[in-house]
Amino acid sequence: MLSKIKKYRHGFVILSYFIVYLILFNYLEQRPVHSYHIVHTVFDDMIPFCEIFIIPYLLWFPYVILTVAYFLFLNKNKREYFQLIFNLMMGMTVFLVVSYIYPNIQQLRPAVFPRNNIFTQLVAGIYKTDTPTNILPSIHVFNSLAVYFAIRHCQALKNKKWIQIGSLILSTLIVLSTMFIKQHSIIDVCLGTTLALFGHLLFYPQRVEEYDEQRAMSQIHKKNRKQNLEQNL
Repeated sequence: MLSKIKKYRHGFVILSYFIVYLILFNYLEQRPVHSYHIVHTVFDDMIPFCEIFIIPYLLWFPYVILTVAYFLFLNKNKREYFQLIFNLMMGMTVFLVVSYIYPNIQQLRPAVFPRNNIFTQLVAGIYKTDTPTNILPSIHVFNSLAVYFAIRHCQALKNKKWIQIGSLILSTLIVLSTMFIKQHSIIDVCLGTTLALFGHLLFYPQRVEEYDEQRAMSQIHKKNRKQNLEQNL
């Protein structure tokens, strides 16, 4: 038992942070706020309410949890694990800070659901447990993209294209779901995406360099082939 704890002791980093995060998030949700800044754009009104998107929205929870568990227990590359959790911790900390200094709220939720089915009932359940406050930037969006980047750059999953493609599709659906079930404004989504891209550049700089190097080599090869072809002609 002690050997197992010692082997996976690095998992206490994200566990400890998650406990602190929940305490602070709960405080932000319950603290008295005199006025909220309303997050809204005209484009939000153009997006229809579509309850079927509650499915990818809810899949966010096992998606993030199982990915962290994979990098902790199954992936032998600890560096990739720390890249993922420090990225997640960075984004969630930014969210807490923004929510504290800039109390925000959205008023996009429908007063009455257009239909009554299992999906609208699930959405209603989310509405009851999650207030429309503290939504900027969207943690659903940020965490989904952060998880995708971790999977995308994982060496052990490098040749498992179906996992990478599936992760990309699920992340995209989760991002869309936040707007279609009226949990987030386009502004939240854009800022969540921007934060995720910043985290990608910050925690995966070597991957960006490798991509630039590969692209440069590809251009050189194309140029050489073109020159050889011209010489043969």
